[in-house]
Amino acid sequence: MAIFDTAMAEWALGEAKKKGATAAEILFSSGESLAAGVRLGETEKLTSSRERRLGMRVFVGQSSATASTAEMDRSSIADFIADTVTLARLTAADPWSGLPDPALHPASFRELGLSDPDCGIIDADRALQIARAAEKAALGADSRIKNSEGAEFDSGRYQIMLVNSQGFSGEYEGSSFSLVVQPIAQDDQTMQHGYWYTTNRRFDKLEDAEAVGKTAAARALRRLGARKVKTTKVPVVFDPEMAGGLIRTLAGAASGPALYKGTSFLIDRLGEQVAAPGVTIVDDGTMPGALGSKPFDGEGLATRRQHLVERGILRTYLLDCYSARKLKLAPTGNASRSVGSSPTVSTTNLYLEPGQYTPEQVIGSVKNGLYVTEMIGFGINMVTGDYSRGAGGLWIEDGKLAYPVQEITIAGNLKEMFLNIEMIGNDLHWRSSVVSPTLKIAEMTIAGA
Repeated sequence: MAIFDTAMAEWALGEAKKKGATAAEILFSSGESLAAGVRLGETEKLTSSRERRLGMRVFVGQSSATASTAEMDRSSIADFIADTVTLARLTAADPWSGLPDPALHPASFRELGLSDPDCGIIDADRALQIARAAEKAALGADSRIKNSEGAEFDSGRYQIMLVNSQGFSGEYEGSSFSLVVQPIAQDDQTMQHGYWYTTNRRFDKLEDAEAVGKTAAARALRRLGARKVKTTKVPVVFDPEMAGGLIRTLAGAASGPALYKGTSFLIDRLGEQVAAPGVTIVDDGTMPGALGSKPFDGEGLATRRQHLVERGILRTYLLDCYSARKLKLAPTGNASRSVGSSPTVSTTNLYLEPGQYTPEQVIGSVKNGLYVTEMIGFGINMVTGDYSRGAGGLWIEDGKLAYPVQEITIAGNLKEMFLNIEMIGNDLHWRSSVVSPTLKIAEMTIAGA
């Protein structure tokens, strides 16, 4: 797939040093993809792409610059390198910048099975067939499914290579396949949309297209007849999709940039209880075949399995080298970067460990409360933890899902919300790189009519 190799990377690093760089790093990415979309059975989208990009981060002392190019011949790359070194010279020095400590680079990488060995890019005819089958299943699920925002099937493959001037060299390949369906349900009063999706690194592990369509239809249908509710304080149950968003928010507060910028409610909380004792949150970049896995991070450090929260105690922050230096801590292998940007912090495979309860048991424990299936807007103050977001879902009465609700706001404070997690479901499914089972928070404010 790539025309850029290790030998050319070493040449480019040598060119950077000739131009005056004291250290340099190269990130090469190549990939191809095909996306096919339909709406009401007709082809609406069909795109195919191939891309190769070279990114370079160079240092002149403690000044640095990052740039990228799609030109791959040596003369163009030589000019690109010279320009990038010039940019670095014009940049203010930053005492925290620099490549990782060479001793932190791994000597070898584990095989994580990130690329499907049996399937390449899905051809256009097959991709359209899959998308049509999913949408047809959604439209045929119920007479109240009147319309559709379409269905789309995507497939892609990519290669990553990272090489730096202190001897690190690593590369890996990956693949991805995904299908999403978005039907619209309608009754005499309202129209409601729904969606469902499946995604995996292996084509044969995707959910059946018809099953995805039927689930999307069911999610749209259950929103028909939505009511408003009066303002009250009740238990709130988050479905797995919405619970995953909560976990992502906590990880954001524990990330290096938020901490050194002073915009996190978790500053100076390492070793303290930040969640209920039953809460254990793991970030694991080493899971074979998982969507967020990779053998090394955006700076060439090995990814790893680590407890962000263990039995309610905050065990680590998520750090790249820059934020680790500023916070006087060790990097955690969570650097992430695109070809044309400097490293920042991201999770790998982030999840809340499942509990012992079925979703029905979690819902059944609530006499009156809210089952959240949709969130709208942001409304989170990461400094104080104040949380207020538009929401929709299903009202719970006597332990049963009674009727849909919408045009409400749920509010609380993240510091209290995580401490007040009462029940955790056993329904953990790897639908993305950030996942959670169903969870129940003891009480939140519902602002309605």
